[in-house]
Amino acid sequence: MNTLTTKAEPASSTAPTEDTPSVGAGRPARRGPLFLLALGALTALLALAVVHISQGTAPVGLRTLWGALATLWTDTDGTHQADAVLVASRLPRLAAGLVVGCALGAAGAVLQSVSRNVLASPDTLAVNAGAYFAVVAVAAFGISLPPLPAGGTAMVGGLLAAGTVLGLARAGAGTTRLVLAGSALTLGLSGLSHMLLLLRAQQTTGLYAWGNGSLAQIGMQTIDRLAPVALLALIGLVVLARRLDILALGDDGAVVVGVSPRLTRATAVVLAVVLSAVSVTVAGPIGFVGLCAPAIVRLIGAKVPALVRHRAFIPASAVAGVLVVLGADVLLRALFGAQAGASVPTGIVTSFFGAVVLVYLAHRSRGGGSTGPEAAFARLRSRRAFVATLTAVTTALVLAVVAATLLGDAPLLLGDVGNWLTGRSGRLVTFVLDTRVPRIAAALLAGAALATAGAVVQAVSRNPLAEPGILGVVGGAGVGAVVTLTAVPLAGFWLISGSALAGAAAAAALVFGLAARRGLEQDRLVLIGIGVSAGTAALVSLMIVLTDPYNGTKALVWLSGSTYGRTFPEVLPVLGALAVSLPVLALRRRELDLIGLDADTPRLLGIRLGSARLGLLGIAVVLTAAAVAAVGVIGFVGLVAPHAARALVGQRHGRVLPVAALMGSLLVVVADTIGRTVIAPAQISVGVVTAVIGAPYFGWLLWRSKASR
Repeated sequence: MNTLTTKAEPASSTAPTEDTPSVGAGRPARRGPLFLLALGALTALLALAVVHISQGTAPVGLRTLWGALATLWTDTDGTHQADAVLVASRLPRLAAGLVVGCALGAAGAVLQSVSRNVLASPDTLAVNAGAYFAVVAVAAFGISLPPLPAGGTAMVGGLLAAGTVLGLARAGAGTTRLVLAGSALTLGLSGLSHMLLLLRAQQTTGLYAWGNGSLAQIGMQTIDRLAPVALLALIGLVVLARRLDILALGDDGAVVVGVSPRLTRATAVVLAVVLSAVSVTVAGPIGFVGLCAPAIVRLIGAKVPALVRHRAFIPASAVAGVLVVLGADVLLRALFGAQAGASVPTGIVTSFFGAVVLVYLAHRSRGGGSTGPEAAFARLRSRRAFVATLTAVTTALVLAVVAATLLGDAPLLLGDVGNWLTGRSGRLVTFVLDTRVPRIAAALLAGAALATAGAVVQAVSRNPLAEPGILGVVGGAGVGAVVTLTAVPLAGFWLISGSALAGAAAAAALVFGLAARRGLEQDRLVLIGIGVSAGTAALVSLMIVLTDPYNGTKALVWLSGSTYGRTFPEVLPVLGALAVSLPVLALRRRELDLIGLDADTPRLLGIRLGSARLGLLGIAVVLTAAAVAAVGVIGFVGLVAPHAARALVGQRHGRVLPVAALMGSLLVVVADTIGRTVIAPAQISVGVVTAVIGAPYFGWLLWRSKASR
């Protein structure tokens, strides 16, 4: 298992794994530099606070600010209206930034320590996604909760998500494994959240923008009730600082001195989730602050050794979190103006910045190797098993297509289909099948393309838990398509598809270019791809929030994956991509087999590993981009179908590719049929259904691979 470290991290001979952040026990350090650093941080914080307060639709000077503060204590009859606006809006926004920054910075620092992983944070552990889903689920059913119960709801959701990810990925099990587990659970929970946002749009009005993290506040009511909770949790973490220092020496050493590793970790995780829940309740899930703040402190710790102990590391990360949040909010309103600052979520800026930090850390990582279980690649199956599997999957796909043709908001009979094929059907049947059959064709072809691309990505990365979305291709395609949707509301399918293809190509070029160091090592490729995906998601959210409501809803539906309104000409690009790619992959199936084994065997047999990986990944990019352009974003197909195919027919790609393509088509056709029928005449996007199906399956894969270790 290879893990991620950075060149800027201070070395620690006591750390049990390479993932362990460089905090913990160490030699006593002089406090002079630490005092100067604290003074500088407080000065920067004060300066940011002054600038933050001064931003808005009306100019505010120091005299006005001082008068407003005095009014807060002395004015009881509401006569100072201008100052009242300042007190009711700007000061609460500043207070929200302070609370959220402290909470996320400290939570990220502790989560990194207890998981011994420099990329652990409320985002990568799906804490924010779990908390957000819990809040959306409550709001979707028309329940309005006061601040404290809302915070409790968010805490339960976040705690369940964090426990699931940590249980699946295992403490110290590796950076890529943890990020994959968190990303998969986040995708599943986000799919459920998007489904509720679309189906219960009236009850969840405004929650999409809030879901990206916004500091906008009306009054101090929420902050007054939740700030003490955050303060108590922060104090609890500082009290645990010495135990966390001891825990960094290793579990055996901690037990010797009387520290329970399990109890310490559990307590720290609960307190970190409480902080994250407070943040989500106050401002929504503001992304990547919990990753960036400890990373900044760790980089400074190379020059100021006193920061490596948790009693300094946790408060320093909290202060760094405040600087990141307030700095992002100041930058947001400076770039988009005071009026946009009220509608554009601050979390979009922090997510983009955090994505850059994640890419930077991955780019500077040392080591690369297979991060997932390789048992799935080692199975052998007989030719008879392959033929039987191929026959069974083909039969199931035919039955699924027949069911998809007959079922929907207007059920049909086989005789109706026969009449339609011979041109003798009535007007209603003709209309239904003219719209339904192209949707089935789109699902069929897109599923095959995504599954084939997933099989290639898993072989090249030697990671059966990878999927095409980690290359950033899906996110890049989303940026290209949403740019067109928002800039040209009347854009046709071909313009949107071309934009999606261009965005996918640009994202793939960025990922491959950054990961090309040391020959596209798979750990680096996966982590950079996830970082680029996060950055593109932030850009998409920005465009959706800035656009008018009609285009925003249209983009949100497209990002959820949908076959609605597809015609036969619109699926031709996917058909063309499959027609070109499948023969090429069939000819290169031996390369896929060898590259999936290890890094040395292909070189010994004369295969240029770097160029071979690049060419194969290029094919995966084309297939993924074509599918995304046709039906939007559909997750987990590229993970589930190839893995199931390998489990059934073995590791030879001459057998895996056709079975995976058929299983991908089967999965998307079934998901589309479920989405069209379960709440007919309303519909659930196919991407949401596949996310709901795929997330548990992915968790089972991680659990199974963990048990096999």
